Amino acid sequence: MFQILVVEDDADLQNLFCKTLMRNNYQAYGAKNVQHALNIMEKEYIDLIISDVMMPGTNGFDFVRQLRESRIEIPVLIITAKGDIMDKQCGFNAGADDYMVKPIDINEMLLRVNALLRRAKSVSEKKLTFGNTSLEYNSCTVTDKNGSQVLPLKEFQLLYKLLSYPGQIFTRQQILDDIWGIEEYVDSHTLDVHISRLRERFKNNTDFEIVTIRGLGYRAVKK
Repeated sequence: MFQILVVEDDADLQNLFCKTLMRNNYQAYGAKNVQHALNIMEKEYIDLIISDVMMPGTNGFDFVRQLRESRIEIPVLIITAKGDIMDKQCGFNAGADDYMVKPIDINEMLLRVNALLRRAKSVSEKKLTFGNTSLEYNSCTVTDKNGSQVLPLKEFQLLYKLLSYPGQIFTRQQILDDIWGIEEYVDSHTLDVHISRLRERFKNNTDFEIVTIRGLGYRAVKK
């Protein structure tokens, strides 16, 4: 079960976030300020952090900056009332992975949490084996019976995602959000081009093929 830390000084909002996360099968911990959050992190393994910005003591931007300076790469979703472009720029420059402006749609928050955790899982595992095909994340290298290829980053991430969950259908929007990020607008034609390139690269691969599910998206299946 993924463990999520909610850093929010508004007790009602913190309680809402935590209860929503727990109803959706996450373990949630609430912290009223950054020091409280750090105390929890000393005792618990945290997979993702949801943080406010304006809090007593250290603010959320400085909190994220401290984490990144300490080489702590836990995904961070900022949720704050500070919504102008300069605030967002400050948040992303500090090292935040995503940013939402209050008031938020709680269901959208869950979608973003899910996307961040999927992305973090893919990055942390580093290596994937599928039959006689192996994927090395650090070098974007795919090796099979036909040899080794170094793929462009997005193509590699896309293939890695599909092969991590063989048989699972991913909608086009899920893939775009996970690989390109919610904040980046990418035309869906870009996804089609990447899928076509992967199919061409691995047309002689004997382990998998990428299947189009009409009206839904894509999945990888064993040959």
